[in-house]
Amino acid sequence: MIEISLKDVQNRLLFDNPWWNENGNVPYANLPERHYLESFLHLVKDRSVRRAVILMGPRRVGKTVMLFQAIGKLIALGTPPRSILFLSLETPIYTGLALEKFVHLFQDRFRHEPGVPLTIVFDEIQYLRDWEVHLKSLVDSYPKIRFIASGSAAAALLLKSRESGAGRFTEFLLPPLTFAEYLGFINKADALIEETEGNRDVGLSPTYRARDIDALNREFIEYLNIGGYPEAVFNEAVRQDRERYIKSDIIDKVLLRDLPQLYGIRDIQELNRLFTTLAYNTGNEVSLEDLSKSSGVVKTTLNRYIEYLEAAFLIRRVYRIDQNAKQFKRAMAFKVYLTNPTMRAALFGSLAEDDQSMGALAETALFSQWFHDQEWIKNIHYARWAKGEIDMVFLYPAIQKPAWCVEVKWSDRVMSDPAELRHLKAFLQTHPTIGEDGCSITTKTVSDSYAFEQWKIELVPTSLLVYRVGKNIVESLKNQIAEKLRAASVTDSLSP
Repeated sequence: MIEISLKDVQNRLLFDNPWWNENGNVPYANLPERHYLESFLHLVKDRSVRRAVILMGPRRVGKTVMLFQAIGKLIALGTPPRSILFLSLETPIYTGLALEKFVHLFQDRFRHEPGVPLTIVFDEIQYLRDWEVHLKSLVDSYPKIRFIASGSAAAALLLKSRESGAGRFTEFLLPPLTFAEYLGFINKADALIEETEGNRDVGLSPTYRARDIDALNREFIEYLNIGGYPEAVFNEAVRQDRERYIKSDIIDKVLLRDLPQLYGIRDIQELNRLFTTLAYNTGNEVSLEDLSKSSGVVKTTLNRYIEYLEAAFLIRRVYRIDQNAKQFKRAMAFKVYLTNPTMRAALFGSLAEDDQSMGALAETALFSQWFHDQEWIKNIHYARWAKGEIDMVFLYPAIQKPAWCVEVKWSDRVMSDPAELRHLKAFLQTHPTIGEDGCSITTKTVSDSYAFEQWKIELVPTSLLVYRVGKNIVESLKNQIAEKLRAASVTDSLSP
Protein backbone atom coordinates (compact mmCIF):
# COMPACT_ATOMS: atom_id res chain seq x y z
CA MET A 1 0.00 0.00 0.00
CA ILE A 2 1.35 3.42 -0.96
CA GLU A 3 1.18 6.00 1.85
CA ILE A 4 0.78 9.72 1.41
CA SER A 5 4.22 11.34 1.40
CA LEU A 6 5.22 14.52 3.22
CA LYS A 7 6.08 16.00 -0.18
CA ASP A 8 2.44 15.53 -1.24
CA VAL A 9 1.32 17.24 1.95
CA GLN A 10 3.73 20.13 1.35
CA ASN A 11 2.46 20.52 -2.22
CA ARG A 12 -1.10 20.66 -0.96
CA LEU A 13 -0.15 23.28 1.62
CA LEU A 14 1.36 25.37 -1.18
CA PHE A 15 -1.89 25.02 -3.14
CA ASP A 16 -3.94 26.09 -0.09
CA ASN A 17 -1.70 29.10 0.58
CA PRO A 18 -1.24 30.87 -2.78
CA TRP A 19 0.01 34.06 -1.06
CA TRP A 20 3.30 32.24 -0.37
CA ASN A 21 4.14 32.80 -4.04
CA GLU A 22 5.28 36.27 -5.00
CA ASN A 23 2.30 36.92 -7.30
CA GLY A 24 -0.20 34.76 -5.45
CA ASN A 25 -3.54 36.26 -4.47
CA VAL A 26 -5.68 35.61 -1.42
CA PRO A 27 -8.93 33.84 -2.43
CA TYR A 28 -12.30 35.61 -2.09
CA ALA A 29 -10.73 39.05 -1.75
CA ASN A 30 -13.23 40.43 -4.29
CA LEU A 31 -16.35 39.16 -2.50
CA PRO A 32 -18.46 41.45 -0.28
CA GLU A 33 -17.34 41.54 3.33
CA ARG A 34 -19.54 40.58 6.26
CA HIS A 35 -20.17 43.36 8.76
CA TYR A 36 -18.62 41.03 11.34
CA LEU A 37 -15.21 41.00 9.64
CA GLU A 38 -13.92 44.10 11.42
CA SER A 39 -14.66 42.69 14.89
CA PHE A 40 -13.26 39.28 13.99
CA LEU A 41 -10.09 40.84 12.59
CA HIS A 42 -9.67 42.77 15.83
CA LEU A 43 -9.54 39.46 17.70
CA VAL A 44 -7.16 37.91 15.16
CA LYS A 45 -4.69 40.81 15.28
CA ASP A 46 -4.53 41.06 19.06
CA ARG A 47 -1.51 39.13 20.34
CA SER A 48 -1.52 40.52 23.84
CA VAL A 49 -3.71 37.60 24.92
CA ARG A 50 -2.42 34.03 24.57
CA ARG A 51 -5.59 32.44 23.26
CA ALA A 52 -6.81 30.72 20.12
CA VAL A 53 -9.75 32.30 18.31
CA ILE A 54 -12.57 29.84 17.54
CA LEU A 55 -14.79 30.98 14.65
CA MET A 56 -18.11 29.14 14.86
CA GLY A 57 -21.31 29.23 12.88
CA PRO A 58 -23.84 27.22 10.88
CA ARG A 59 -23.01 25.86 7.47
CA ARG A 60 -22.69 28.25 4.54
CA VAL A 61 -22.68 31.52 6.47
CA GLY A 62 -19.26 32.49 5.10
CA LYS A 63 -16.76 31.32 7.74
CA THR A 64 -14.08 30.18 5.27
CA VAL A 65 -14.53 33.30 3.16
CA MET A 66 -14.11 35.49 6.26
CA LEU A 67 -10.97 33.58 7.24
CA PHE A 68 -9.41 34.29 3.84
CA GLN A 69 -10.52 37.91 3.93
CA ALA A 70 -8.96 38.29 7.38
CA ILE A 71 -5.71 36.83 5.97
CA GLY A 72 -5.86 39.36 3.14
CA LYS A 73 -6.31 42.19 5.64
CA LEU A 74 -3.35 40.99 7.71
CA ILE A 75 -1.10 40.92 4.63
CA ALA A 76 -2.31 44.38 3.58
CA LEU A 77 -1.41 45.64 7.07
CA GLY A 78 2.15 44.40 6.69
CA THR A 79 2.12 40.82 7.97
CA PRO A 80 4.65 38.79 5.93
CA PRO A 81 2.66 36.44 3.66
CA ARG A 82 4.91 33.48 4.48
CA SER A 83 4.16 33.86 8.19
CA ILE A 84 0.52 32.79 7.63
CA LEU A 85 -0.58 29.15 7.22
CA PHE A 86 -4.11 28.09 6.24
CA LEU A 87 -5.38 24.53 5.97
CA SER A 88 -8.76 22.82 5.99
CA LEU A 89 -8.87 19.67 8.08
CA GLU A 90 -11.60 18.16 5.90
CA THR A 91 -9.04 17.87 3.08
CA PRO A 92 -8.45 14.09 2.70
CA ILE A 93 -4.68 14.34 2.36
CA TYR A 94 -4.43 15.85 5.85
CA THR A 95 -6.34 13.02 7.53
CA GLY A 96 -4.46 11.42 10.39
CA LEU A 97 -1.85 14.15 10.80
CA ALA A 98 -1.57 15.82 14.21
CA LEU A 99 -1.94 19.59 14.45
CA GLU A 100 1.59 19.96 15.75
CA LYS A 101 2.90 18.19 12.64
CA PHE A 102 1.57 21.07 10.53
CA VAL A 103 3.33 23.56 12.79
CA HIS A 104 6.64 21.75 12.27
CA LEU A 105 6.13 21.47 8.50
CA PHE A 106 5.38 25.19 8.31
CA GLN A 107 8.38 26.20 10.42
CA ASP A 108 10.71 23.90 8.50
CA ARG A 109 9.51 25.03 5.08
CA PHE A 110 10.42 28.69 5.68
CA ARG A 111 13.00 28.15 8.45
CA HIS A 112 10.98 30.15 10.94
CA GLU A 113 12.79 30.63 14.24
CA PRO A 114 10.83 29.74 17.42
CA GLY A 115 10.38 33.39 18.41
CA VAL A 116 8.99 34.59 15.06
CA PRO A 117 5.28 35.63 15.28
CA LEU A 118 3.20 33.36 13.05
CA THR A 119 -0.49 32.94 12.28
CA ILE A 120 -1.92 29.44 11.73
CA VAL A 121 -5.54 28.83 10.66
CA PHE A 122 -7.25 25.42 11.02
CA ASP A 123 -10.50 25.43 9.04
CA GLU A 124 -13.22 22.83 9.87
CA ILE A 125 -11.40 21.70 12.98
CA GLN A 126 -14.29 19.52 14.15
CA TYR A 127 -13.06 16.82 11.75
CA LEU A 128 -10.13 16.18 14.10
CA ARG A 129 -10.91 13.94 17.06
CA ASP A 130 -10.20 15.61 20.43
CA TRP A 131 -9.31 18.82 18.61
CA GLU A 132 -9.74 20.91 21.74
CA VAL A 133 -7.02 19.00 23.62
CA HIS A 134 -4.54 19.34 20.75
CA LEU A 135 -5.28 23.02 20.17
CA LYS A 136 -4.94 23.94 23.85
CA SER A 137 -1.57 22.19 23.89
CA LEU A 138 -0.42 24.22 20.89
CA VAL A 139 -1.52 27.49 22.49
CA ASP A 140 0.47 26.65 25.60
CA SER A 141 3.52 25.39 23.70
CA TYR A 142 3.82 28.11 21.04
CA PRO A 143 3.17 31.52 22.66
CA LYS A 144 4.35 33.44 19.56
CA ILE A 145 1.88 31.73 17.21
CA ARG A 146 -1.66 33.07 16.82
CA PHE A 147 -3.91 30.05 16.33
CA ILE A 148 -7.32 30.43 14.67
CA ALA A 149 -9.81 27.61 14.15
CA SER A 150 -13.26 27.33 12.61
CA GLY A 151 -16.04 24.78 12.49
CA SER A 152 -19.65 24.24 11.51
CA ALA A 153 -20.70 22.08 14.46
CA ALA A 154 -20.97 25.32 16.35
CA ALA A 155 -22.57 24.32 19.64
CA ALA A 156 -20.45 21.19 19.96
CA LEU A 157 -17.38 23.34 19.36
CA LEU A 158 -18.56 25.83 21.96
CA LEU A 159 -19.15 23.10 24.54
CA LYS A 160 -15.73 21.52 24.03
CA SER A 161 -14.10 24.94 23.91
CA ARG A 162 -15.44 25.83 27.34
CA GLU A 163 -14.92 22.40 28.87
CA SER A 164 -11.34 21.86 27.68
CA GLY A 165 -10.10 25.27 26.60
CA ALA A 166 -9.26 26.26 30.18
CA GLY A 167 -9.11 29.95 29.35
CA ARG A 168 -7.15 29.36 26.15
CA PHE A 169 -9.98 29.89 23.62
CA THR A 170 -11.96 32.97 22.59
CA GLU A 171 -15.16 32.14 20.69
CA PHE A 172 -16.60 34.21 17.86
CA LEU A 173 -19.99 33.26 16.46
CA LEU A 174 -20.81 34.16 12.85
CA PRO A 175 -24.57 34.23 12.18
CA PRO A 176 -26.46 34.04 8.89
CA LEU A 177 -26.75 37.32 7.00
CA THR A 178 -28.59 40.07 8.82
CA PHE A 179 -31.09 42.10 6.80
CA ALA A 180 -28.70 45.06 6.96
CA GLU A 181 -25.92 42.94 5.47
CA TYR A 182 -28.24 41.63 2.78
CA LEU A 183 -29.12 45.17 1.66
CA GLY A 184 -25.42 46.01 1.66
CA PHE A 185 -24.62 42.96 -0.48
CA ILE A 186 -27.12 44.04 -3.13
CA ASN A 187 -26.07 47.71 -2.88
CA LYS A 188 -29.51 49.00 -1.89
CA ALA A 189 -29.02 50.06 1.73
CA ASP A 190 -28.39 53.75 1.01
CA ALA A 191 -31.25 53.93 -1.49
CA LEU A 192 -33.78 52.41 0.93
CA ILE A 193 -32.59 53.45 4.41
CA GLU A 194 -31.83 56.89 5.84
CA GLU A 195 -30.00 57.30 9.14
CA THR A 196 -31.64 59.62 11.67
CA GLU A 197 -30.92 61.00 15.11
CA GLY A 198 -31.15 58.53 17.98
CA ASN A 199 -29.39 56.35 20.52
CA ARG A 200 -27.01 53.74 19.13
CA ASP A 201 -27.93 50.67 21.11
CA VAL A 202 -28.99 47.12 20.35
CA GLY A 203 -32.48 47.79 21.62
CA LEU A 204 -35.32 49.58 19.98
CA SER A 205 -34.47 53.30 19.90
CA PRO A 206 -35.15 54.73 16.42
CA THR A 207 -32.01 55.48 14.42
CA TYR A 208 -33.16 54.87 10.83
CA ARG A 209 -36.15 55.48 8.60
CA ALA A 210 -37.24 54.04 5.28
CA ARG A 211 -36.97 56.22 2.19
CA ASP A 212 -39.46 53.97 0.36
CA ILE A 213 -41.23 51.50 2.65
CA ASP A 214 -42.87 49.55 -0.18
CA ALA A 215 -39.50 48.99 -1.87
CA LEU A 216 -37.96 48.08 1.48
CA ASN A 217 -40.72 45.52 2.10
CA ARG A 218 -40.12 43.94 -1.31
CA GLU A 219 -36.47 43.43 -0.44
CA PHE A 220 -37.45 42.18 3.02
CA ILE A 221 -39.60 39.45 1.47
CA GLU A 222 -36.73 38.55 -0.84
CA TYR A 223 -34.47 38.37 2.22
CA LEU A 224 -36.89 35.99 3.92
CA ASN A 225 -36.89 33.75 0.87
CA ILE A 226 -33.20 33.65 -0.10
CA GLY A 227 -31.24 36.29 1.81
CA GLY A 228 -29.89 34.44 4.83
CA TYR A 229 -26.94 32.85 3.04
CA PRO A 230 -24.24 34.95 1.32
CA GLU A 231 -23.79 32.56 -1.60
CA ALA A 232 -27.52 32.60 -2.34
CA VAL A 233 -27.40 36.39 -2.60
CA PHE A 234 -24.56 36.95 -5.07
CA ASN A 235 -24.56 33.64 -6.99
CA GLU A 236 -27.26 33.57 -9.67
CA ALA A 237 -27.09 29.78 -10.09
CA VAL A 238 -27.82 29.31 -6.41
CA ARG A 239 -30.65 31.85 -6.54
CA GLN A 240 -32.30 29.92 -9.36
CA ASP A 241 -32.08 26.63 -7.47
CA ARG A 242 -32.24 27.87 -3.90
CA GLU A 243 -34.44 25.07 -2.58
CA ARG A 244 -31.92 22.41 -3.60
CA TYR A 245 -28.95 24.47 -2.45
CA ILE A 246 -30.29 25.30 1.00
CA LYS A 247 -32.05 22.02 1.67
CA SER A 248 -29.48 19.61 0.26
CA ASP A 249 -26.25 21.47 0.95
CA ILE A 250 -27.15 22.92 4.33
CA ILE A 251 -30.09 21.33 6.12
CA ASP A 252 -29.66 17.74 4.93
CA LYS A 253 -25.93 17.68 5.64
CA VAL A 254 -26.59 18.75 9.22
CA LEU A 255 -29.50 16.35 9.77
CA LEU A 256 -28.13 13.37 7.86
CA ARG A 257 -24.42 13.65 8.60
CA ASP A 258 -23.28 16.12 11.27
CA LEU A 259 -25.78 15.35 14.02
CA PRO A 260 -25.76 11.54 13.58
CA GLN A 261 -21.96 11.56 13.69
CA LEU A 262 -21.80 13.81 16.73
CA TYR A 263 -24.52 12.17 18.80
CA GLY A 264 -24.88 8.65 17.42
CA ILE A 265 -28.46 9.15 16.20
CA ARG A 266 -29.81 6.03 14.53
CA ASP A 267 -33.30 7.03 13.42
CA ILE A 268 -32.37 9.90 11.12
CA GLN A 269 -35.81 10.10 9.50
CA GLU A 270 -37.40 10.61 12.90
CA LEU A 271 -35.11 13.59 13.50
CA ASN A 272 -35.84 14.90 10.01
CA ARG A 273 -39.62 14.74 10.57
CA LEU A 274 -39.28 16.62 13.84
CA PHE A 275 -37.20 19.38 12.29
CA THR A 276 -39.68 19.73 9.42
CA THR A 277 -42.54 20.12 11.92
CA LEU A 278 -40.65 22.69 13.95
CA ALA A 279 -39.59 24.62 10.85
CA TYR A 280 -43.19 24.84 9.67
CA ASN A 281 -44.18 26.23 13.07
CA THR A 282 -41.40 28.81 13.36
CA GLY A 283 -42.61 31.80 15.36
CA ASN A 284 -45.38 29.77 17.01
CA GLU A 285 -45.82 28.03 20.33
CA VAL A 286 -45.48 24.25 20.35
CA SER A 287 -45.60 21.70 23.15
CA LEU A 288 -43.82 18.42 23.80
CA GLU A 289 -47.22 16.80 24.29
CA ASP A 290 -48.46 17.76 20.83
CA LEU A 291 -45.14 16.95 19.20
CA SER A 292 -45.09 13.53 20.83
CA LYS A 293 -48.63 12.76 19.66
CA SER A 294 -48.00 13.86 16.09
CA SER A 295 -44.66 12.07 15.73
CA GLY A 296 -45.13 9.04 17.97
CA VAL A 297 -41.81 9.79 19.67
CA VAL A 298 -41.59 9.76 23.46
CA LYS A 299 -41.04 13.11 25.16
CA THR A 300 -37.59 12.33 26.51
CA THR A 301 -36.33 11.48 23.03
CA LEU A 302 -38.04 14.56 21.59
CA ASN A 303 -36.37 16.79 24.13
CA ARG A 304 -32.99 15.31 23.26
CA TYR A 305 -33.57 15.78 19.54
CA ILE A 306 -34.56 19.41 20.09
CA GLU A 307 -31.35 19.95 22.04
CA TYR A 308 -29.40 18.48 19.11
CA LEU A 309 -31.14 20.80 16.65
CA GLU A 310 -30.32 23.74 18.88
CA ALA A 311 -26.73 22.50 19.12
CA ALA A 312 -26.51 22.68 15.32
CA PHE A 313 -27.99 26.19 15.44
CA LEU A 314 -30.92 25.22 13.24
CA ILE A 315 -33.55 26.26 15.77
CA ARG A 316 -33.85 28.15 19.02
CA ARG A 317 -36.38 27.66 21.82
CA VAL A 318 -37.82 30.68 23.62
CA TYR A 319 -39.54 30.17 26.93
CA ARG A 320 -42.76 31.61 28.23
CA ILE A 321 -43.35 34.04 31.08
CA ASP A 322 -46.71 35.09 32.49
CA GLN A 323 -48.18 38.58 32.82
CA ASN A 324 -46.04 39.11 35.94
CA ALA A 325 -42.87 38.08 34.07
CA LYS A 326 -42.62 34.87 36.10
CA GLN A 327 -41.06 31.88 34.37
CA PHE A 328 -42.63 28.44 34.53
CA LYS A 329 -40.73 25.78 36.48
CA ARG A 330 -41.79 23.05 34.05
CA ALA A 331 -41.70 24.46 30.53
CA MET A 332 -43.70 21.93 28.52
CA ALA A 333 -44.61 24.52 25.90
CA PHE A 334 -42.29 26.98 24.17
CA LYS A 335 -41.90 29.05 21.05
CA VAL A 336 -39.58 27.79 18.38
CA TYR A 337 -37.67 29.93 15.87
CA LEU A 338 -35.54 28.97 12.92
CA THR A 339 -32.20 30.69 13.31
CA ASN A 340 -32.43 31.64 9.65
CA PRO A 341 -35.87 32.38 8.11
CA THR A 342 -34.61 31.35 4.66
CA MET A 343 -34.73 27.69 5.72
CA ARG A 344 -38.54 27.73 5.81
CA ALA A 345 -38.80 28.91 2.22
CA ALA A 346 -36.35 26.20 1.16
CA LEU A 347 -38.51 23.52 2.77
CA PHE A 348 -42.01 24.75 1.93
CA GLY A 349 -41.66 27.21 -0.94
CA SER A 350 -41.19 30.96 -1.27
CA LEU A 351 -43.55 33.34 0.50
CA ALA A 352 -45.44 36.25 -1.02
CA GLU A 353 -46.39 39.52 0.67
CA ASP A 354 -49.92 38.38 1.53
CA ASP A 355 -49.01 34.83 2.58
CA GLN A 356 -50.69 33.68 5.77
CA SER A 357 -47.32 32.74 7.27
CA MET A 358 -45.72 36.16 6.75
CA GLY A 359 -46.39 37.28 10.33
CA ALA A 360 -44.64 34.29 11.88
CA LEU A 361 -41.74 34.47 9.44
CA ALA A 362 -41.32 38.23 9.98
CA GLU A 363 -41.16 37.53 13.72
CA THR A 364 -38.57 34.83 13.05
CA ALA A 365 -36.50 37.29 11.03
CA LEU A 366 -36.53 39.82 13.86
CA PHE A 367 -35.49 37.22 16.42
CA SER A 368 -32.69 35.92 14.20
CA GLN A 369 -31.00 39.33 14.08
CA TRP A 370 -29.86 38.75 17.68
CA PHE A 371 -28.35 35.39 16.73
CA HIS A 372 -24.74 36.46 17.22
CA ASP A 373 -25.12 37.12 20.94
CA GLN A 374 -26.26 33.86 22.51
CA GLU A 375 -26.09 35.36 26.01
CA TRP A 376 -28.42 38.16 24.94
CA ILE A 377 -30.89 35.74 23.36
CA LYS A 378 -31.12 33.78 26.60
CA ASN A 379 -32.94 36.74 28.13
CA ILE A 380 -35.60 37.04 25.40
CA HIS A 381 -38.94 35.42 26.29
CA TYR A 382 -42.54 35.65 25.20
CA ALA A 383 -45.38 36.53 27.55
CA ARG A 384 -48.69 34.70 27.49
CA TRP A 385 -51.51 34.68 29.96
CA ALA A 386 -55.25 33.93 29.90
CA LYS A 387 -56.26 36.99 27.87
CA GLY A 388 -53.11 38.18 26.21
CA GLU A 389 -49.72 37.60 24.64
CA ILE A 390 -46.60 39.64 23.87
CA ASP A 391 -44.27 38.25 21.20
CA MET A 392 -40.90 39.25 22.68
CA VAL A 393 -39.94 40.45 26.15
CA PHE A 394 -36.34 41.07 27.21
CA LEU A 395 -35.65 40.55 30.91
CA TYR A 396 -32.88 42.31 32.78
CA PRO A 397 -30.49 39.43 33.59
CA ALA A 398 -29.80 40.50 37.18
CA ILE A 399 -33.37 41.17 38.37
CA GLN A 400 -35.39 39.21 35.79
CA LYS A 401 -37.72 42.14 35.17
CA PRO A 402 -38.80 43.36 31.71
CA ALA A 403 -36.56 45.93 30.04
CA TRP A 404 -38.35 46.17 26.69
CA CYS A 405 -41.01 44.37 24.67
CA VAL A 406 -42.07 44.02 21.04
CA GLU A 407 -45.31 42.91 19.46
CA VAL A 408 -44.67 41.80 15.87
CA LYS A 409 -47.40 42.30 13.26
CA TRP A 410 -47.43 42.26 9.46
CA SER A 411 -50.36 44.64 9.09
CA ASP A 412 -51.35 48.25 9.77
CA ARG A 413 -54.53 47.39 11.71
CA VAL A 414 -53.18 48.95 14.88
CA MET A 415 -53.92 52.39 13.38
CA SER A 416 -57.65 51.69 13.12
CA ASP A 417 -58.29 49.13 15.85
CA PRO A 418 -57.46 50.20 19.44
CA ALA A 419 -58.02 46.60 20.59
CA GLU A 420 -54.64 45.79 19.02
CA LEU A 421 -53.03 47.68 21.92
CA ARG A 422 -55.08 46.16 24.75
CA HIS A 423 -52.69 43.36 25.75
CA LEU A 424 -49.66 45.59 25.44
CA LYS A 425 -51.18 48.24 27.70
CA ALA A 426 -51.99 45.65 30.34
CA PHE A 427 -48.43 44.36 30.28
CA LEU A 428 -46.89 47.83 30.51
CA GLN A 429 -49.03 48.76 33.50
CA THR A 430 -47.72 45.70 35.33
CA HIS A 431 -44.06 46.47 34.61
CA PRO A 432 -42.74 49.97 35.31
CA THR A 433 -39.19 48.64 34.73
CA ILE A 434 -39.84 49.01 30.99
CA GLY A 435 -38.39 52.32 29.88
CA GLU A 436 -40.52 55.06 28.39
CA ASP A 437 -39.20 54.20 24.90
CA GLY A 438 -38.95 50.46 25.55
CA CYS A 439 -42.04 49.23 23.76
CA SER A 440 -42.70 48.73 20.06
CA ILE A 441 -45.41 47.35 17.81
CA THR A 442 -44.33 46.51 14.31
CA THR A 443 -46.51 47.30 11.32
CA LYS A 444 -46.39 46.66 7.62
CA THR A 445 -45.84 50.25 6.44
CA VAL A 446 -46.67 52.74 9.23
CA SER A 447 -44.13 54.72 11.26
CA ASP A 448 -45.71 56.56 14.16
CA SER A 449 -45.98 56.59 17.94
CA TYR A 450 -48.76 56.20 20.49
CA ALA A 451 -48.76 57.90 23.91
CA PHE A 452 -49.92 55.76 26.82
CA GLU A 453 -49.38 56.97 30.39
CA GLN A 454 -45.57 57.38 30.79
CA TRP A 455 -44.79 55.32 27.70
CA LYS A 456 -44.39 56.25 24.06
CA ILE A 457 -45.26 53.10 22.13
CA GLU A 458 -43.34 53.06 18.89
CA LEU A 459 -45.09 51.96 15.70
CA VAL A 460 -42.42 50.86 13.23
CA PRO A 461 -42.47 48.82 10.01
CA THR A 462 -41.26 45.28 10.66
CA SER A 463 -38.70 45.44 7.85
CA LEU A 464 -37.21 48.64 9.25
CA LEU A 465 -36.94 47.26 12.78
CA VAL A 466 -35.30 44.06 11.49
CA TYR A 467 -32.77 46.21 9.63
CA ARG A 468 -32.15 48.40 12.66
CA VAL A 469 -31.56 45.57 15.12
CA GLY A 470 -29.18 43.77 12.77
CA LYS A 471 -27.29 46.98 12.05
CA ASN A 472 -26.98 48.08 15.66
CA ILE A 473 -25.94 44.73 17.08
CA VAL A 474 -22.81 44.80 14.92
CA GLU A 475 -21.98 48.21 16.37
CA SER A 476 -22.46 46.81 19.86
CA LEU A 477 -20.28 43.82 19.02
CA LYS A 478 -17.24 46.05 18.53
CA ASN A 479 -17.54 47.23 22.13
CA GLN A 480 -18.09 43.67 23.35
CA ILE A 481 -14.92 42.47 21.60
CA ALA A 482 -12.87 45.28 23.15
CA GLU A 483 -14.24 44.44 26.60
CA LYS A 484 -13.61 40.71 26.07
CA LEU A 485 -9.99 41.37 25.16
CA ARG A 486 -9.50 43.60 28.20
CA ALA A 487 -10.98 40.94 30.49
CA ALA A 488 -8.91 38.19 28.88
CA SER A 489 -5.76 40.29 29.26
CA VAL A 490 -6.40 40.68 32.99
CA THR A 491 -7.10 36.95 33.36
CA ASP A 492 -3.93 36.01 31.51
CA SER A 493 -1.85 38.42 33.61
CA LEU A 494 -3.07 36.66 36.76
CA SER A 495 -2.37 33.16 35.40
CA PRO A 496 0.71 31.35 36.77
